[in-house]
Amino acid sequence: MLSEMKDTGEIRYIAQNRKARYEYEIISRLEAGIELKGSEVKSIRERKANLSDAYAVVENGEVILKNLHISPYKMAQENHDPRRPRRLLLHKREIRKLFAQIEQKGLTLIPLSLYFKGKVAKIELAVAAGRKKYDKRQAIAKAEADRKIKRALRKDY
Repeated sequence: MLSEMKDTGEIRYIAQNRKARYEYEIISRLEAGIELKGSEVKSIRERKANLSDAYAVVENGEVILKNLHISPYKMAQENHDPRRPRRLLLHKREIRKLFAQIEQKGLTLIPLSLYFKGKVAKIELAVAAGRKKYDKRQAIAKAEADRKIKRALRKDY
């Protein structure tokens, strides 16, 4: 009976913050759990979440995720506020390490992706530094050059 209920650890992505990789330079990544209400979990399973404006802050020894939009679940009797602050589940030493990193000038915590790992909702968090406009241009130019090289190699073979 227990073997039937075993958690496979399969990862199913719900939402990704594609803009984050363009707007920020990723320094380090970290996986965290999220404290959610039941209607929020059901809404996430329907892929009704948006990470585009979300960010995380360290407050009172806790990491709080702000501006993550999870649409209300239509079948719920008592719904949640779509943009309510949600606590991230991390160990104390991880929180202390994050706090030390983001105290440096220009660093921030941003979510990269929201996914289910088995039955548990997780979020991939990144410590990132904001890019300047010229850095963004360089990143675009590099990506285009890489694409041209790949195309040329494909044609040769």
